[in-house]
Amino acid sequence: MSKPLDKVRHLTEMREKARQGGGDKRIDAQHQKGKYTARERIAILLDEGSFEEFDMFVQHRCTNFGIEKESYLGDGVVTGYGTIDGRLVYVYAQDFTIFGGSLSETLALKICKVMDQAMKMGAPVIGINDSGGARIQEGVNALAGYAEIFQRNILASGVIPQISGIFGPCAGGAVYSPALTDFNIMTKGTSYMFLTGPKVVKAVTGEDVNQEQLGGASVHSTKSGVAHFAVDTEEEGLQLIRRLLSFLPQNNLEEAPLAACSDPVDRLEDALNEIIPDSPNKPYDMYEVIGAIVDNGAFLEVHKDYAPNIIVGFARFNGISVGIVANQPKHLAGVLDIKSSIKAARFVRFCDAFNIPLVTLVDVPGFLPGTQQEYGAIILNGAKLLYAYGEATVPKVTVTLRKSYGGAYCVMSSKHLRGDINYAWPTAEIAVMGASGAIEVLYNKEIREAADPKGLAAEKEAEYTEAFANPYNAARFGYIDDVIEPRNTRFRIIRALQQLSTKKLSNPAKKHDNLPL
Repeated sequence: MSKPLDKVRHLTEMREKARQGGGDKRIDAQHQKGKYTARERIAILLDEGSFEEFDMFVQHRCTNFGIEKESYLGDGVVTGYGTIDGRLVYVYAQDFTIFGGSLSETLALKICKVMDQAMKMGAPVIGINDSGGARIQEGVNALAGYAEIFQRNILASGVIPQISGIFGPCAGGAVYSPALTDFNIMTKGTSYMFLTGPKVVKAVTGEDVNQEQLGGASVHSTKSGVAHFAVDTEEEGLQLIRRLLSFLPQNNLEEAPLAACSDPVDRLEDALNEIIPDSPNKPYDMYEVIGAIVDNGAFLEVHKDYAPNIIVGFARFNGISVGIVANQPKHLAGVLDIKSSIKAARFVRFCDAFNIPLVTLVDVPGFLPGTQQEYGAIILNGAKLLYAYGEATVPKVTVTLRKSYGGAYCVMSSKHLRGDINYAWPTAEIAVMGASGAIEVLYNKEIREAADPKGLAAEKEAEYTEAFANPYNAARFGYIDDVIEPRNTRFRIIRALQQLSTKKLSNPAKKHDNLPL
């Protein structure tokens, strides 16, 4: 009969065996690719010593194609919970050293258990993807496992924050779980995502393309928008997840954590009084405005390399976590197009779901014209941003810096979409369109028939500018709450957010909305 001490020793050996994953040879292969193992990633991500593992002794149950002869403790994914800055999070990390991290029925059950627990406890869930896809030997059971995970992603959406780190391959049906989560982070050179691989693409379309060109981090962070962040190293990606979570609440019923603030609330930024160029056609850098008004100039940008004509990201005002949406005059004059509308709409909806106030900085000449935009459904896609702002019930503070023309005026968190506090700088131009375009419509015939067409055009343009290209006409109707001195913007936004801290607003009862997809 074995003694209790022998049983303890056996447990210790079993634990050590589980921690070895697929063995030293495969761990070395992972390291040679510049990748960490699943447990190493979790150790970097979580507070030291906080990880508690689930299901270390789970093994697959498949008996097809001889796979029953090979089995490993943990079965290709490490799951459990721990803390980040002392706050509870749930985590799963696919283990590429075991069957290439391929998804089996039991592996999916482990992930589902962690997600169910995260929902019960109201805590964020972080998934680290590094997998060759479905375990072919398991057939439909592997596909069922994916669908079970997707169902939980859907039910958790808007309830708890969901973050995906793509630190290796993620292909086929596997890509849909990250696509359903709130934020995706990819590593340059070592991660890729696509539905069908290069060989299938070649066979079906004749295109010659490699994995990086088809679905690498640069592709998804610049062209498709699937990835919100692209990082150089896994350490950078894991630290980014920690920083991102610092701006977010634990769940949809809580507020984001309030940070200590050493930056004076009433700090004046004199440079802002002169940042708007004299010519309305000259650009300036919206990042300079953001850096000047947020706490300590700290801004965590989301989707930095995708649709750069609009900027979205997280910052703080007097320690309060906020989502910032800002037109960027340095790119396409800050115009709204399909990609920027989708990018901003998604971000606005995330912030609204998790009680994060929205600060919108406006300098928008309108929507991008052309057949490419119209055929690509700019009407529907522009409506997504309009819809996102209109349904949002969180505090909304809007500052119009310069241009706010036409339909884009309505869309960018205007007073009419339940903007709570709408400020404007003295340089703001709020009108149906710019002066030159307006007088072409209003005085086309008179200008054509005038003895001095250029002179009359200039005269009428000046008249229109004086009447409409300023914030006071909108302020006269109460659409702008106040015209503020640019250097005082930080203080006025903070005061507005403080005033709105007890805001209560709810939308009509419904099963769910039907936003323009």
